[in-house]
Amino acid sequence: MGDVDRWMSVGTSLAPDSYEAAREAAQAALTGHDPTLLLVFAGIGHDPYRIADALRAAAPGVPVLECSTHGEINPGGPYDGSVVVTALGGSGFSVSTTAVPEISGRQRDAGAEAARCAADVADRPHRVLLLLTDGLARDQEMVIRGVYGVLGASVPLFGGAAGDGWRMSGTFQLHGTDVFTNGVVAACIGSDAPIAIGIDHGWRPAGEPLVVTRSGDGRVQELDDEPALDAYLDRLGAPEEVYRDDVALRHYVLSRPLGVQRRSGIEIRNMSTAVDVDGRTIGGGGNLSLGALAFAMEGDEESVVTASGRACRSAIEQLEGCTPVGLLTLSCAACRAVLGDDGVLKEGARIAEEAGAIPYAGFYTYGEIARTRGINGFHNQTMVVLAFG
Repeated sequence: MGDVDRWMSVGTSLAPDSYEAAREAAQAALTGHDPTLLLVFAGIGHDPYRIADALRAAAPGVPVLECSTHGEINPGGPYDGSVVVTALGGSGFSVSTTAVPEISGRQRDAGAEAARCAADVADRPHRVLLLLTDGLARDQEMVIRGVYGVLGASVPLFGGAAGDGWRMSGTFQLHGTDVFTNGVVAACIGSDAPIAIGIDHGWRPAGEPLVVTRSGDGRVQELDDEPALDAYLDRLGAPEEVYRDDVALRHYVLSRPLGVQRRSGIEIRNMSTAVDVDGRTIGGGGNLSLGALAFAMEGDEESVVTASGRACRSAIEQLEGCTPVGLLTLSCAACRAVLGDDGVLKEGARIAEEAGAIPYAGFYTYGEIARTRGINGFHNQTMVVLAFG
């Protein structure tokens, strides 16, 4: 709970039945007056239609956005297979929501369509556009570029790409009672109090930057005029077996992502799901333009957990003394794989430590969305935090 005019509350259920889990979580989350939005993060094993039915019964008329996860982040967690309901409410919030189906092959247009819901939100001094996308759709950056084409730099962006527990067979997104498997659901949230975004990752450059000298179709073919994979591994001083063995390479690059130089700093791209031993190219979640500066990056459990704490602290501090009513905390499925079970518990404890009495909830994503300036805003292996004042 928070200010009488604005509040956020979180409910969680581990019940195996989807309807019962959503009902329990919603009951725990609906603690204040005038709920304006329900955000739901659910394990991929749950039935989104049953969840939708339960939420419609628990909070008739309240807009709902939902997505599947690679694990749910919340007090007492993280969990796998739970249903987490976050409720925003009070007269100090206003919300407009939308959904865009079938985004693959038209990601930029889909982003533009999603952004238009911002025109329908009641006018307030602070706004953010929240996006939940299909994590199996390629070129997530193009969704963000589509949004930027409509809103420009006037509205910050936040959100994540839905996961499916590494099954790689299909995620789901929900808007109201409509369920999508290849969509974007969005909410423009207006607030009378400040909204802030924290972004941080625990990766550091391994040596000097590499220049992208050939790229296309979401892959980098050459770095410094050499085969991209070889140049990247050379910079890291990788062992010989990693150069030729697909399994060894995939394991090696999981904790050594690709960094891309932006005006705001180095953004991270996950390479573990896009290895190419035969072609010697590298992927990283989207296109890297010719001449871009890229880095081989390194990190470990301590650096990742520390960065998660910094992201939470940064978001809270940017509220400039305004009391936080809640946090949304999104981390990466690939970070979870690096951390392992013990490390994920440490990350959860660090988030809880920074949040204190502030309600928080989130999930492990297939990519994080956070843009406060510039046109870019898609991340991998990064903690992004949205703080509501």
